[in-house]
Amino acid sequence: MEVVPSVADAQTIEEIQNFKGKYPKQLWYLFLSEMWERFAFYGMRGMLTIFMVEKLLLSEKDANLQYGATQAFVYTLAFVGGLFADKILGFRKSVFWGGILMIIGSFTLACMPQVAPHNIFYLGISFTIVGTGFFKPNISTMVGRLYKTGDTRKDAGFGLFYSGINIGAVLGGWACIHVANTYSWNAAFSLAGIVMTISLIIFLFTKRTLSPIGLPPVSEKQQANGITKIGAVTIKDIMVYAGSLLSIPLILILVSNSQYTDYFMYTVGPLTLLYIVYEMFKYGTVERQKLMAAMIFVIFSIFFWAFFEQAGGSLSLFARYNLNHQILGMTFDPNEVNNSSNSVFVILFSPLVGLLWLWLSKRKIEPNTVVKFGLGFLFVSASFYIFYYTRFFADADGKTSLNIFTLAYLVTTIGELCLSPIGLSIMTSLSPKPLHGVMMGMWFLASAYGQYAAGLLGAGMATANDKAPLMEKLTSYTEGYKHLALYALIAGIVLIAISPLVRKLMHEVH
Repeated sequence: MEVVPSVADAQTIEEIQNFKGKYPKQLWYLFLSEMWERFAFYGMRGMLTIFMVEKLLLSEKDANLQYGATQAFVYTLAFVGGLFADKILGFRKSVFWGGILMIIGSFTLACMPQVAPHNIFYLGISFTIVGTGFFKPNISTMVGRLYKTGDTRKDAGFGLFYSGINIGAVLGGWACIHVANTYSWNAAFSLAGIVMTISLIIFLFTKRTLSPIGLPPVSEKQQANGITKIGAVTIKDIMVYAGSLLSIPLILILVSNSQYTDYFMYTVGPLTLLYIVYEMFKYGTVERQKLMAAMIFVIFSIFFWAFFEQAGGSLSLFARYNLNHQILGMTFDPNEVNNSSNSVFVILFSPLVGLLWLWLSKRKIEPNTVVKFGLGFLFVSASFYIFYYTRFFADADGKTSLNIFTLAYLVTTIGELCLSPIGLSIMTSLSPKPLHGVMMGMWFLASAYGQYAAGLLGAGMATANDKAPLMEKLTSYTEGYKHLALYALIAGIVLIAISPLVRKLMHEVH
């Protein structure tokens, strides 16, 4: 039996939220669970496009579209997972169920045959997509519940949690592609399944320390009748579990055909927007204005992730075929660099950026959250101009500098640090408590559309024939990066220009 928060439990929640020091102990447990889950996720992300080109024999254009579709569904179902967690399962059950499905997906991929692996590949990917939808938004939401409204330590907590994501991304991004290159693709997918199992075990052994946080919601009728206990599995739970399993064949069909993905994305966005508008009218003027501000962040984040997520698509192929293997005189596999350098830079520079904001805050010149978002776009714009300029360092064979490529990732990372950790925190700060899971899911749905757009943009850059000379491919991709730099520059200028209006909508939230 699991106990839902009641009046008697309120002090327990207060004790968690009144923790001494910088971080609550529960944050470290969630940190570790998320770190290993992100190892599995980013490890597979770094392999997908290359695997599809080299083992499924897709064209580079189709591989970009397929990558965008796969990642789009991962983040789309994060919205659905947040919704089911808010209304039925609670966050703990959602995380557990998602973890189980992700483990099944990873080991399914590990069992792919060498000949005609397509069907098993899409089946494994479908399990992983549905599982991530249940896991990802809900563990993030539990981090937000560790803090009282207005607690100034909340951003620092999300910053630590975000560093856990990046430690996992560094390890997974490097290890999985390294294992694939050294041993086999099957061994690499097995590694992802093993570390996902570790993540779930950590969560299972530490979830009791969360007290009532993350338990299933109790209806007003149950509370009125004094019912504060719910069985471990309810009829509604079983319906959610069964429904998610039944959705896997549908996801398989949608993911394996990018045209169906188009239809899905054209439908789910407008419907989701209508649902958010419907929910907004349940609240007063201040809450509605905060939700409007949150939606502005969501919309602009779509553009940001469309640029940023070239990392798993076009930049992955660019690294595979158009980069040399030298950084500062040392030899590295370009795809290991592509998969892990961003996260390495996040770990190194996140504390420095945090100190910069504190230094500016003490002098009362810290830019507000909206301006920080705008600055993120400007840095990303600069990074894609650097990606474009790699063409001027290419040799006659179409191989260019891994040093310059890595420098571009450093600039990208500074832009990400202006946006992403703040984004996780701002969704819970701007939304009423009953909508925390939904709005966190909405943040990931915006990422879904960004991923989808990233696939379209990457496919648009893959204009060279698959058997074209490497120099032709390099020219095709770098010309596309120049266009992305311009789009990011425009988005950054617009966001900074409207920042005073958005800041008013946010009220007391900083």
